[in-house]
Formats: sequence, structure tokens, C-alpha cells
Amino acid sequence: MDHGGDHELKLPSSGDYVFVSYARPDEKAAKAIIRALEQSGFSVWWDGLIPGGERFGAHISAALEGARAVVVLWSANANRSDWVKDEASYGRDRHRLVPLSIDGAEPPLGFRQFQCIDISKGGPRRGSPAMQRAIAALAEIMGRSPTEPEAKPRGALLDRRTALLLGGGAVAAAGGGFAVWRLLAPPGTPANSIAVLPFENLSGDAAKRYLSDGLAAELRSRLARNSLLSVVGQASSNAFRDRPASSATIARKLGVASLLDGNIRADDKQVRIAVELIDGATGFSKWSQSFDRPMHNLLALQSEIAAAVSAALAAELGGDEDRARSGGTSNVAAFETYLRGKDLFDSQRDEASDRAALAQFTDAVRQDPDYAAARAGRARALAVIANQYAQAAERKVLYDQAVDEAREAIARAPEFPEGHAALGYALFYGKLDVKAAAEPYRKAYELGGGSPDVLNVYALYQARRRQYDQALPAIERAISLDPLNTAVAKTRGRILFASGDYAGAIASARRGLELNPNLGGAHGDIGNALLMMGKVDEAAKAFEQERVTLLSIPGRAIVAIRRKDDASAAAALDELRRSEGDNGLYQQAQILAQWGKAGEALDSLDRARAVQDSGLVYLLSDPFLEPLHREERFNMLLRRLHFV
Repeated sequence: MDHGGDHELKLPSSGDYVFVSYARPDEKAAKAIIRALEQSGFSVWWDGLIPGGERFGAHISAALEGARAVVVLWSANANRSDWVKDEASYGRDRHRLVPLSIDGAEPPLGFRQFQCIDISKGGPRRGSPAMQRAIAALAEIMGRSPTEPEAKPRGALLDRRTALLLGGGAVAAAGGGFAVWRLLAPPGTPANSIAVLPFENLSGDAAKRYLSDGLAAELRSRLARNSLLSVVGQASSNAFRDRPASSATIARKLGVASLLDGNIRADDKQVRIAVELIDGATGFSKWSQSFDRPMHNLLALQSEIAAAVSAALAAELGGDEDRARSGGTSNVAAFETYLRGKDLFDSQRDEASDRAALAQFTDAVRQDPDYAAARAGRARALAVIANQYAQAAERKVLYDQAVDEAREAIARAPEFPEGHAALGYALFYGKLDVKAAAEPYRKAYELGGGSPDVLNVYALYQARRRQYDQALPAIERAISLDPLNTAVAKTRGRILFASGDYAGAIASARRGLELNPNLGGAHGDIGNALLMMGKVDEAAKAFEQERVTLLSIPGRAIVAIRRKDDASAAAALDELRRSEGDNGLYQQAQILAQWGKAGEALDSLDRARAVQDSGLVYLLSDPFLEPLHREERFNMLLRRLHFV
């Protein structure tokens, strides 16, 4: 607060109160926010409670020390206030800080690592989404639930969110820039729902984290194959790696009845795993067990733990653990190598990490040629490298290898859903054969309908065929299983865009950015939807923020076309040709179609087919190509790719 006067201090007797810090010129806004907090059941201390005649300094310090949470109202005024900065520092250093922006201003340096909730657009109304996030974040620190607003928004489970607090302070998740969000569990949580939390690595060696993460992921995958269980996906579970809340709170946020938690100690010879099944309603342990085995028994130990957990949930796995279903291996070295590859591939960092993952998967296959999961991982890595990084000559070779590897995975584990999903992906994106990809995608969905990753690729495939009645339920199911998964959020947006729901597409892309501010492609997806809505100036701003050139450059070109700026459109098209070469042929066709140059656009599409440009998977569902729909050459291309 900007202070000016001496007052006697008054504090709630319980000490269970919120301290509000603000700049004096913002007092009107501060009072409105204080009212909203009080209406939500919080006791609030602010300088307006201090009667005149006493000194501020010592009393303000006492109020800060006694407060359970410090709400700082950042603004242009607050950024210039030393008082506000001092009070914010106190809350930050003690993990009690809840930062709000009341005018859209960013916090000053030293406070930008925290997730600041911008309430400038919706204002301090309790019913506004931003204030709901602020109230829920505050409730998290205070360790209790706020009084709910009179009108709750629809879809509270998936849409209401708030920044979690590291030890009580809002922060982006370490390393990846992901904001961690609170999800309110619905009433009547299914008794068969469970989340597998990341296992804690107690080995004293940070390099072994891949082992603790990988074991948790494998257990999650095995449990997900049991049709009687509903298992939260990896991204949402991993959001709670640092355990910033109690077990009961985490279960409520993820909307599950049970949690599986654990830790692992491992050296070259021995592994010790402690596992605990926790009641999500009470936070009390339902069942716990420790396993102490030689490292060469690690694989059998996974099955033992999965079976024990399932028994504790009264849901027998039966034959799901056989090799044909799990895609597993009996070779511990191969399994460990596979986990290294999976850790690299799931990071989605860059070309180097994807190629390093490919090397690990290849090595795992060398160690055990019958290891179907490693072969499926290798197929996906080959296809992604071909899709995102390779030029035409290398691309064909990589896609051929991806198809062959996926088929090898299926031959060794016919009921392993990830093998079928890998084959569908390689045939669709690599061979551009829509018809051939249909059966492996169908089989993957049939076997792996409890896996968010399988649902994600299946839903996107169906959307590209304009089968939205199948795509939308599948992607909503994936979101319900893994609501903090950025890839799923992005896919949902792209499905809605293809279906013509441009506002929904923008909301989903923004959801992805909330989860990961560095999410590639999201700003371009927003720009594309804004273009289709006729909001050209807003679209231009979105494309300026996009770092994926195959989205940003075509976006800028189409913006120029809409503005009738042919010179800028031509410059952008030339830039695309220079920077992307054959990788940008499909995007060239988008620009030319929007420019009214149908013949040139069709020439680009024909060249794209000749070099197996995977952009052609968008052909049927892309609204930017609608000017070509009456052209016979376009419809002939649809038939050749088996879209129709």
C-alpha cells in the first residue's frame, strides 16, 4: 500500500486473514476487490481499517507477519510504489503471494516469475472468470474453500482454473514455463477414478529421474488399459510433481477418488519402491506397500504393483498384463533405455531431443527386438522427425521406416494400442493414405480408449475427415482424463476450428497458452480463427506472437490479402518459399487460394503431393481452401488421397 498516516492496528483475532496491498491512487478498485473477497468468506486486512493517530510502520509489519496470504494489486501506480514492492517481497519470500493485475500492467522485475491473474477485463465482480481464479488461488493458500458465487459457470470441472502456489506462492512449473491450474472436482466423483502421481526420486541422483517418472508412467499406462478404471493422464498428474497441496486437495483438483503415490530409490543393483493408495476424499491411506527387489526384477515389479493396486480398488486386471496387450519386455536394460527415450520424446523440446529419443528407442529395440512399446516409440519418433524437420528426400525414407516399425510393433503385440496408433499416424501423415489409416486408428481407439494420447491422435484423424461426431466426443474424453495436457487442448482447438466453431477454437488455444505460455502454434491457431471471423487487425497481432513460421508467415500473407496490400502479400509468399522450401508447399496453396489464384494454388498442392507434404492431411477440413472446392483438380486430389 502507499501509506500516509499513523493508525492503531486492528487484526482479526484468529490471524486467519488476507493482507491486501495496493497503491493509494487505486483505492477505489481495491475496495471493490476487498468486498468481493469478503463476500467469498475471507477476512481481509487493509489500511482502511486503521483509525487515525497511530504510526503505520511497525503495525504494517505486524499485519504482514500475521497474514496467511498477501494479495498484491499490481498496476502502473503500484509498480512505482516502494511500499507495494516491499509488501509484495514479503509475501513472495514467505510463499504467501497472490498477485493480481487491476489495469493489465505487468508486475515489476523480480515478480514476473509468478503467475499474475489479470482481472482488468472482467473487473472485480465475484462471478468473473479472473476473480474466480483469484478467489480459488487464495483459498488454496488459506487451506479452505471459498463461499461460492451465486451463479456458477457451466463446465466448472474443465473450465474453472487457478494458479497453484509453490509452498503457497503462484509460480510457473519449473523448467517448462507451464502454469499449474486448480480444477474443481465435480460432485459424485466416480469411485473407479484414479491419478498416478509422479514418483519421487530418492536416489540422490537427478539423472535417475527418468526412472521414477517412467515407472509412474508405465503404471499409469497399465492401469489405463483396464476398462473398469478411469485414469487421469500424464500431463495433469505431472502438474503435481512438487506436491504443493495436500493429497485430498490434489484429488479434488483432478476430480478423482483415489491417488497412487510413491517413491523410488535405485542403484545399479537394487531398487526399492514404496507405493501408497490414497483416499481422495479424506487424504488417508487406503493401502500401502514397499517393494525391495534386485534391479533385474524391475519389470515384474511393475506388474506386481499394478495388480496390487487394482486389487485394492476391487478391479481385477485379468489378462490385460500379458505381453500382447502391454507391449512390454523382459529385458531390464531395454526397458531402462526405452524410459530414457520416452522422457526425451515427451519433452517435445526440439529436433535434437526428438532425434536423441529416436536413438534411445532404436537401442532399446536392438536390446530386445520383440519389445513392441519401443518399436511403437521408434515409429512415432521417425514420423514426427519426418513431419517437422525433414526435407523431401529424407522425409520419404523416414516415413517408410515409421510404417515398417509400427507394423513390427503390432506383429509382436497385436493388442497394444500405441502400436496401432503409431501405424495410423505414419500412414496418414507419411503415406497420405486416409483410407489405409482408418483401420489402425479404429483399432487403437478400440484398445486404448482410456489413454488420452490415443484419444488425441484418433480425434484429430477423425476431424481431418470431417467426422466431427466421432472427433468431438473423443477429444472431450481425452480432456476429461488429462485436463492439464497442452497437446490435448491444442488439438481440441484445431478440431473446433475445422468444424467452424472459431470462438471455441480461440478459447481452446488460449487454454493451451495458459497451461504453457510457450506453446508453439497456439498464437497462429488464434490468428487463423480471427481471420475467419473477419477480425483482421486482431489476427495480425496474434501472428506477430507466433514463432512457428509455417503458421506466422502464411498468416501475415493472408492478413495482407484481406487488407488488399498485394505487395506485402507477395513479400510474405516469397519469404515462405525461401525459408521453408518444399515443407511450405501446402501453406503456399493456402495463400494463393485466399488470393484468388486458384490455378497456382492447385499447382502447389500437386507439388505437395509429389513430395509427400504432410500438410495435405488438412485438405478436406481447411476453410482457407474453400475457394478451391468447386475445382475439378481439387476434388480429384481428394479422391486420390481417399478423403472421398
